[in-house]
Amino acid sequence: MRFTPCSREEMAQRGWEQLDVLFVSGDAYIDHPAFGTSLLARLLEAQGLRVGILAQPDWRDPEAFKIMGRPRLFAAISAGAMDSMVNHYTAARKVRNDDAYTPGGCSGARPNRAVIAYTAAVKGAFKGLPTVIGGIEASLRRLAHYDYWDNKVRRSVLVDSKADMLLFGMAESALTTLAKRMLAGELIDTITDLRGTAYIARTGPDDTVNLPSFEEVSASTDAYNKAFKLAADEKNPFSGKVLTQPHGGRVVVVNPPAMPLEEDQLDRIYALPFLKLPHPSYHEPIPAYGQIKFSITSHRGCCGGCAFCAITHHQGKTIQSRSEKSVQDELDRLSQHPEFRGTVTDVGGPTANMYGMHCNNSQAQAACRRESCLYPQICKHLDTRDDRAVGLLRKLRKHPAIKHLFVASGIRFDLLNRQPDYFADLIKYHVGGLLKVAPESSSPKVTKIMRKPGPQVFEQFLQNFREQSQRLGKKQAVIPYFISAHPGCTLNDMIDVALFLKKHNLRVEQVQEFTPTPGSLATCIYHTGQDPFTGEVVHVPLNAVERRLQKSLLLWHLPESRKDVLEALRKCDREGLIDQLVSGQNRRPDKAADRSRKKTRLSRRR
Repeated sequence: MRFTPCSREEMAQRGWEQLDVLFVSGDAYIDHPAFGTSLLARLLEAQGLRVGILAQPDWRDPEAFKIMGRPRLFAAISAGAMDSMVNHYTAARKVRNDDAYTPGGCSGARPNRAVIAYTAAVKGAFKGLPTVIGGIEASLRRLAHYDYWDNKVRRSVLVDSKADMLLFGMAESALTTLAKRMLAGELIDTITDLRGTAYIARTGPDDTVNLPSFEEVSASTDAYNKAFKLAADEKNPFSGKVLTQPHGGRVVVVNPPAMPLEEDQLDRIYALPFLKLPHPSYHEPIPAYGQIKFSITSHRGCCGGCAFCAITHHQGKTIQSRSEKSVQDELDRLSQHPEFRGTVTDVGGPTANMYGMHCNNSQAQAACRRESCLYPQICKHLDTRDDRAVGLLRKLRKHPAIKHLFVASGIRFDLLNRQPDYFADLIKYHVGGLLKVAPESSSPKVTKIMRKPGPQVFEQFLQNFREQSQRLGKKQAVIPYFISAHPGCTLNDMIDVALFLKKHNLRVEQVQEFTPTPGSLATCIYHTGQDPFTGEVVHVPLNAVERRLQKSLLLWHLPESRKDVLEALRKCDREGLIDQLVSGQNRRPDKAADRSRKKTRLSRRR
């Protein structure tokens, strides 16, 4: 097995003089199916195409894009596994000092708005070459969208990049079909009927859903909400219609999403000859590789529909699961990895305990317009049984090369009361001391806006987890993820959350400060101040002081948060809670003990 070529020399080793498709990525090249560019490159190779990867080229140097020559068909361009602006900036718009997808973890290897910058560089290097953009950055910016970093509504990235086509979602079907049709002689500007693609036209096709124009949504929050709701109503791949959105004198046309992949299609993709190694040209470790090199993706998609998450917008809400044999075969190959020592760090997907779940009513599925299969209550058509997930984990545990098999992907705790066997096996065999769950808030008002279950469900899960761990004699803990400054959350709400954490003896180690990212419902609410589905006016924490205080309240137990917690209590006229939240916080923790706790956490994660 060989890496996909990244240079002229590697092309020559294969006897190639010209590529068919050139991939350009903002990530370092790791030949692992967890990385979209690597997966799609392997998929096109399997179709007989000659493919090369330019990983993190210098966008300021036109010659950097010419090292493998002009490809015959098109260039496929992606910012990488993250939106480049999220990759570069914190929620406070401060520059990040690291990049997990770059050798040495160094920042600065990709540009801001990488899709636009890379596309411009490719067009400068190869005049007239068709350009196709995709990945998370392009996918979530396919329509006019609010951009947190510019604090304004921006045009579709298709317009700003001047690319010929945009592929949204996971893109396997669209990309392979596009390549076949172009190989057969079709021109890219005549290929307008592919699911999962968007393009620019002078006029839109017939029978479309017409969204308010870019000019309208940038001038009016009401128009923005209307456009968001109309687009959300057409996300169902089984029934969604074509969307059109005028931008000046042209129209962005977005075809319906690609159909979910069937089990055998997923199996074939994950059977491709991935080396699961970084390209040998790298001399420094790549942090993201260390996190995923011994992990296995068992499924994709998420039916949770959380307001702040864009997974459904990108992967879809249909759970697409691999067969047990496919996962077992990957484990066989993984056990031969030169660095494998018997520990699989994760078996899962966006939500680990959704493996094998599906809609059991095809007619209902075809007409469904629910954003979430779980909220406000679990859909009666959703098959939540855990037999497939339990069966998979039990078979994997029996593999002779396995010493430890962990589930590190997030868990939907509101499903576990329907999945008793999965819950029991998870606690007994697959928790490395710490289990990650994401209640995100304990305020019923806020969880309603988040489209998450309320505190009672989390409390019941917490009690069950602790009781079962105690019965097994295991010292295990829950690591809860909470979001600060989410739309709908007031300072008073966050004080209540801090009290909830203290009551249940929970300490948040990391706080996710809400960052409005394109495509999500929460970002729409952040920008407009209203829920686009209900019209409800929602409080949005915009003030920097309020955002800081909310974050500190989640970290109420830290001595450095004491001053902010006191300020928050005084602002809300709740000084009577001072003894509860700040008592005993004057003394800084013992540094040696703190180092010991950190070492324990690291060893458990390993």
